[in-house]
Amino acid sequence: MTLEADYAVRFVDFLASCKEKTGAHTISEQTQVPLRFTLKILRKLVDGGIVQSYKGARGGYQLSRSPGKITLREVIEAVEGPYVINRCQKDDSPCGYAESCRFHRVYHKISQMVRDELDAYTFALPEEKI
Repeated sequence: MTLEADYAVRFVDFLASCKEKTGAHTISEQTQVPLRFTLKILRKLVDGGIVQSYKGARGGYQLSRSPGKITLREVIEAVEGPYVINRCQKDDSPCGYAESCRFHRVYHKISQMVRDELDAYTFALPEEKI
């Protein structure tokens, strides 16, 4: 997992606990992530449909839907793209050995297992699970 994905998870977790729109400065301070990176990652989360952005004096950011409807996989993939254990599994990979590589299927199987596990976790707060 990249540092960018780690930050994205922090932001969504923080926003899950917020009752109203929250400014980027506050998100940056509360998650201890530099503002420059905060803005960059928030843009990706907005593009990914996870976070909504509001402009103006009363603007800010908030989750686009209930925290219990947002998975860990969705947040990670919003900033990193589809999760794969090896770059040869990406569509734009220069790997020409997919048919003959004895590990390609193993990588695919492990990647799917990780994706399934990441889908099993949401940002629901403990009181929402009851």
